[in-house]
Amino acid sequence: MTIKLIDISLRSSVEQFVSEYTGRNWKVKEARDMADFACHPAAILSDGDYPIFAKFSDAPDGAEQFEIELSGLRLLSECAGVLIPTPIGIIRVPDGSILILEAARVVDRGPRQWRDIGRALACIHKIKGEQFGLESNGYFGPLPQDNAPMSDWPEFYAERRLRPMLTRAVDFGHMPSSLTHQIEKVISRLPGLCGPKVVPTLLHGDAQQNNFISTDEGAMVIDPAVYFGHPEMDLAYVDYFEPVPEYVFDGYREELPIDPGFPGRRALWRIWGLLAAVTVEGAGYLGRLTAAVEEYV
Repeated sequence: MTIKLIDISLRSSVEQFVSEYTGRNWKVKEARDMADFACHPAAILSDGDYPIFAKFSDAPDGAEQFEIELSGLRLLSECAGVLIPTPIGIIRVPDGSILILEAARVVDRGPRQWRDIGRALACIHKIKGEQFGLESNGYFGPLPQDNAPMSDWPEFYAERRLRPMLTRAVDFGHMPSSLTHQIEKVISRLPGLCGPKVVPTLLHGDAQQNNFISTDEGAMVIDPAVYFGHPEMDLAYVDYFEPVPEYVFDGYREELPIDPGFPGRRALWRIWGLLAAVTVEGAGYLGRLTAAVEEYV
């Protein structure tokens, strides 16, 4: 995927844009593919001195997605005080759009760095709102995210998350009818499944571990899908793709408590993300989705 970002036309656009930003002649001399850490072609590009992160989208609304991503980062920084990458800007090119950020200096993760992730998440969760959702819509990866505000969490999770994503997965032809019926049954039971009433809480929205960068200054957040929701949504997605050490949750608990009923609801919150994965990636995620759903039917 790096090839896409350093072919002659895109590379020239990036070089010109970064040169204007830095006030000096900036040319790509080094490139590191970041495709495994992003849902778009992405790379860290450097002139040997000043590295940047570049992400490409060929979607018709790619520039809009990137604008929303930057808006989400600013919201998290301004409201919660968490670290974010320095935005450089968005380039519109004939075949799509490119998001440019300063590349952070990454450090290896030990116990302190894992705790930093938990602390950063707790800092975000200390910000409370009046309703679930957000005044503007967003994206969860490449998929539209309806954030229209509601006052009730089980209703919000049903109508703004599970139903739209279930419809999308069915429309893409990836959902067996039996599993669809099971998910509809779970949706009907949400008022009794969602646990104690919660105050609308600012969320990262896609808090899987690859969306945190460990630096000497602490955990830096990237790729948000922000809205006000249930804090357990973020906690459920930290180890969504692969396990994380308990240090993450230890760090979180240093700032905020975790309800003892969370482990029994973790899979419930993941149903939405697994529906998104089935929509985008196909049947490979049906096994995990089925297992999550069967905990609640």
